Amino acid sequence: MILIRRSFLVLLLICMGCVAQSSSPDLERKIERQVRSVYSIPPEIHILVSAPAPSSEWPGYDSVSVTIGNDDGKKQDLQFLVSKDRTSMMRLVKFDLTKDPYNELMKKIDVTGRPTRGAKASKVLAVNFDDFECPYCSRMHQTLFPEIFKEYGDRVTFIYKDYPLAEIHPWAIHAAVDANCLGAQNSDAYWDFADYIHANQREVSNEKTPDARFAALDRLTMLQGQKHNLDTVKLQSCVKAQDEGAVKASMKQGDAIGVSATPTLFINGEKIDGAVPISEVRAALDRALRDNGLPVPVHAATASAPVSK
Repeated sequence: MILIRRSFLVLLLICMGCVAQSSSPDLERKIERQVRSVYSIPPEIHILVSAPAPSSEWPGYDSVSVTIGNDDGKKQDLQFLVSKDRTSMMRLVKFDLTKDPYNELMKKIDVTGRPTRGAKASKVLAVNFDDFECPYCSRMHQTLFPEIFKEYGDRVTFIYKDYPLAEIHPWAIHAAVDANCLGAQNSDAYWDFADYIHANQREVSNEKTPDARFAALDRLTMLQGQKHNLDTVKLQSCVKAQDEGAVKASMKQGDAIGVSATPTLFINGEKIDGAVPISEVRAALDRALRDNGLPVPVHAATASAPVSK
């Protein structure tokens, strides 16, 4: 009889636990409405509310995970705390002060084999996620080269990563592949191609058909190959293959660290969105240099007009 009673109590506790962890439709609806309202989530975006679970850090509150996603598979998880009496909800962001968020972000950016410009082994790394067809990327490129490069080229390492927005820039992926074919043999050839395309985007865009634009890119690529005495057969084979694997991998990497538009520049992990005024780029570079105990260049007093993002 005692054994039966104990078994009944255990079963009762388990059931009570299950009830405590379940989420009522009314609570889910309330949470979803709050999240949609506060974060301006459009109707076509899906929201999934998890069952509440007791919070180990906050007595009197349960933890709830809210997943926001779309049909393309992209999603984001947000953590909330809901009071036991279900009358209030809050979101707290916990920061781990034992880790540097900039360093943690830079660890996620793979620059292996990428063409570099500037200092070969600097403690300050400027990584720009670029799109060859993007007009704002052209503005950023012209800010970095030659303006910023004149001041920081001896103390900062510059690297480009691919993030072509193919939905609105139909020849951007092709240009990135061609540039990488050049970069695989010679860094200077890559950068000369980048300089030319960013300064002459209309030369490609003015071609009448997509195939003509691709052909123009390939022609410019081969001219750079000849200029830098590259292996022409190897370069032509690479251009013809149009292997997008490395470009797609770079785009996926960008997605993982919050890149959603171009240009997006990371200076030792500090993020700069858009073609910003040169003063903002200087400020981030100077901050990174100081943080690493490196000298900051002396800047001439110049007025810089804001650039639209």
